[in-house]
Amino acid sequence: MALTENLLLLASILVLCALLVNKFGNRFGAPSLLLFLLLGMLAGADGIGLRFDDYEVAESIGHFAMTIIIFSGGLQTSFKETRPVMWQGLVLSTFGVLLTILLTGGFIFFAARPYTGVIGGSVLTCLLLAAIMSSTDSASVFSILKGKRLHLRENLGPMLELESGSNDPMAYLSTIILVRMITLLKGGGVSTWSAVGSAALLFILQVAIGLAVGFVVGYGAKWLLEKINLDSSALYCILVLSIAFFVSGLATLLKGNSLVALYLSAIMISNRVHIPQKRDVLKFFDGITWLMQLLMFLMLGLLARPSQMKDVALPAVLIGLFMMFVARPASVFVSLLPDRKTSFKAKALVSWVGLKGAGPILFALCPVVAGIEGGADIFNMVFCITLLSLLMQGMTLPPLAKRMNLSYDADPEVNTFGVELPEEVGMLRDHVVVEEDLAEGDTLRDLSLPHGIRVVTVRRNDKFLVPHGSMKLMPGDQLLIIMGDSDD
Repeated sequence: MALTENLLLLASILVLCALLVNKFGNRFGAPSLLLFLLLGMLAGADGIGLRFDDYEVAESIGHFAMTIIIFSGGLQTSFKETRPVMWQGLVLSTFGVLLTILLTGGFIFFAARPYTGVIGGSVLTCLLLAAIMSSTDSASVFSILKGKRLHLRENLGPMLELESGSNDPMAYLSTIILVRMITLLKGGGVSTWSAVGSAALLFILQVAIGLAVGFVVGYGAKWLLEKINLDSSALYCILVLSIAFFVSGLATLLKGNSLVALYLSAIMISNRVHIPQKRDVLKFFDGITWLMQLLMFLMLGLLARPSQMKDVALPAVLIGLFMMFVARPASVFVSLLPDRKTSFKAKALVSWVGLKGAGPILFALCPVVAGIEGGADIFNMVFCITLLSLLMQGMTLPPLAKRMNLSYDADPEVNTFGVELPEEVGMLRDHVVVEEDLAEGDTLRDLSLPHGIRVVTVRRNDKFLVPHGSMKLMPGDQLLIIMGDSDD
């Protein structure tokens, strides 16, 4: 009992420290997830001495967190916003990932091998390290785009969100296939072609079963959510969360790719299903996703050993720089070669958003758990490359986008005074009354609001007033306005 209480106390202190550090670090433009990683490292065995070295437990916790993060990303993916850039995002998340693996794997084998030790011993091991690092981490991208409220021109925001949300499955699938091939060849008695055939079959089955489970559960969830009538929004949040766990568990049970199934089913639920009190559901997932990201990055930081990274720091930096300045740009420009609408500078910015994060570090646990030679070195190198990426790309992305004139200021956040309405009813907006508004008269009726716009409430100082046509308005009054269809 005491141990459990101590663990809860330590976890609460770490989470509180992470939130405080994040608040301080945001002033300097530091990505939240980088701060969580560094805090975990500071609290770990090479820092204040909290020892955590169970890779299998870390992998299980990480997959649990990724289940929620990927599903939440799918729920927030809008067909309406992503449709204009659908093929670009999907090409980047499939062909772009494979091209990144080949380019980076080739660089490790032919150029960085003298510095990588046992990792550069075979082509498969070099490709494995490249596969682990091949994806653009969805948690990092979502954190920067949404946490920094970064709005990008030329539909780059939806494109990057779609790419980062859908390329984790490709990177993870490539990782487990290469781990399987290395394991089979190491065991002996299996020819190279047999190992390749086994890997190809695994790839086809994982993708096919993942897609099938995603479609089936997505349609099943549509029927369930439209038929069931629950008493509160909290119950709908729990129901949708249980669907996420069911999708992941079913795909794993059937030997399919759970990340593919999760992302596809979440997109179908969000875009094809009428979810009662959907706004509350999305807020719930936004909060729990932040918690999962925070806990996962803290855990991976605890798992890291900076004292063991000095031996792999040089090759890690070389590989990281190659991926940033060669592999990622080449894969982006080649993948988007048929795209004539996206400008050159927009493609250049996409090339710089090859952010690494918890996903690659989590995938790096696979060779360690599988007992592959050099697995610990792979983990340490991936950790170093992730830190380098978050430092260089994560911290420079917002100012770079602004300098390239590819970002714009977001609209001021609407103050709804806590009022929530279904999306079908209309949009809520706020307005502060100024002297010019009262030029034609000082009553609400004198404002002559356009058709379809109604004032819901008026806030004057700390009081809320019920609006009516003859109400006298004063400069500084805050109006909560609903914009929607009207029958008059």
